[in-house]
Amino acid sequence: MRLRAVLFDMDGTLLDTAPDFIAICQAMLAERNLPAIDDQLIRDVVSGGAKAMVSATFALSPQAPEFEALRLEFLERYQVGCAVHSHLYEGMAELLDDIEKAGLRWGVVTNKPVRFAEPIMQQLGLAERSALLICPDHVTHSKPDPEPLTLACTMLDLDPASVLFVGDDLRDIESGRDAGTRTAAVRYGYIHPHDNPSHWGADVVVDRPRDLRKVLDQALCGC
Repeated sequence: MRLRAVLFDMDGTLLDTAPDFIAICQAMLAERNLPAIDDQLIRDVVSGGAKAMVSATFALSPQAPEFEALRLEFLERYQVGCAVHSHLYEGMAELLDDIEKAGLRWGVVTNKPVRFAEPIMQQLGLAERSALLICPDHVTHSKPDPEPLTLACTMLDLDPASVLFVGDDLRDIESGRDAGTRTAAVRYGYIHPHDNPSHWGADVVVDRPRDLRKVLDQALCGC
């Protein structure tokens, strides 16, 4: 079936949002006169959300008495600074241009709450270009459940088989596969050092955003 739309996970796939997370974590440490940590320690756990990043930053168990206050502070800071340093991955701007020139629609399906996702899309000039933005606020079950992808296909009025979902986490691939979409796993995102996208069962695995252009060309010509 001919490809009609491309859907992206947000963090680690469409956008490199880690710089904002890192800036917030390092600022929280500095304000407590604690030494900075290696940025990579934070980047490695971005896919685990605020809980994982706070845990890595302060070397604290989520069960620690002071943990919840730190997590809430992290989220408050992120609400204000969620789109200061975040940006499209190298080659992604050109890929989006190519998608639009090919007459395809594109959108975002993310586990990031809408209160963070919408401002980021707006401030980066993507909101008016994207066909849709699906967040946990819009569904009962988030990825890896297929509901977000099923909703996206319904909103686009497309057969899932004509949609490609691109993600940097096993949850993305499981969600897309169970919803009936084609799936592409990326190696450049927020992947734990011990994880391997080749083991996720995606239809294709790519190293860089520009590699997705070849995937799109093959899908468009029915190869």
